[in-house]
Amino acid sequence: MPSKLLKLLLWLIALCVALYLCICGYMFAQQRNMIFQGGLTQLPQEQTNFSLQRDVLLRGWQWHPAEGKVRGVVLYFGGNAENIEHHLPLLTQTFPHSDIYMLAYRGYGASEGQPSEPLLTQDAVALFDEVRHLHPQQPITVIGRSLGTGVASAVAELRQPDQLVLITPFDSMLNTVRGMYGWLPVKLLLRDPFDSAAHLQGYSGPILVLRASHDDTVAPARTDALLASLKGKAVEVLTLPHTGHSSILRAPALWDAVARFANSAG
Repeated sequence: MPSKLLKLLLWLIALCVALYLCICGYMFAQQRNMIFQGGLTQLPQEQTNFSLQRDVLLRGWQWHPAEGKVRGVVLYFGGNAENIEHHLPLLTQTFPHSDIYMLAYRGYGASEGQPSEPLLTQDAVALFDEVRHLHPQQPITVIGRSLGTGVASAVAELRQPDQLVLITPFDSMLNTVRGMYGWLPVKLLLRDPFDSAAHLQGYSGPILVLRASHDDTVAPARTDALLASLKGKAVEVLTLPHTGHSSILRAPALWDAVARFANSAG
């Protein structure tokens, strides 16, 4: 091979390697901006009615039944760009006799701080402990949706809630991102793996999994893998027809299924 051609080939290889490393560096630096899109959910603190003091102040929403005997407590953990307060009316209709707590993640809503998997898990566990302190005799149902299924799964392992509901769940963020960027060394780059399948090995309570028939965000294979990891556990699965990753929350059948599950397991 002529020396000029060899030099050109080596230069092109070096350029490709440098470009690949630059892409890896960019993805590593920007990954939390891609996973945690709290900027889309921010609002004034006056629009919240509940707070939890950690190293930063976290704010959210609490609802207490106006009348009658309280039967249980519900914790809801939302998706990566979800305005969780929008779902409070549906939650109150589904659980009319339960106390409901929703805490915005760090950097979401009116909560302070910057999000990461370890911190979100610690905050969620702290919320569970606060709720257990406030309602020592009441069963607790934990609901996670999309990204929140990763948070809810960690809480399930660490605190063993009475019931667990997972809406559009994945087996792990690591495998989810691999499916999108398989040409990158995802395992080396990803800082927040959210390994729900591993966490749920340590949970012994009943689980309801609700999946969308046309989910274009969480690949069906990722929910299939999660369900395969849960064989032998008390798992109920429902696929809602004609729903997508976002529209599933607007399907009355979803909330009917959650209500039936809560009543049968409670």
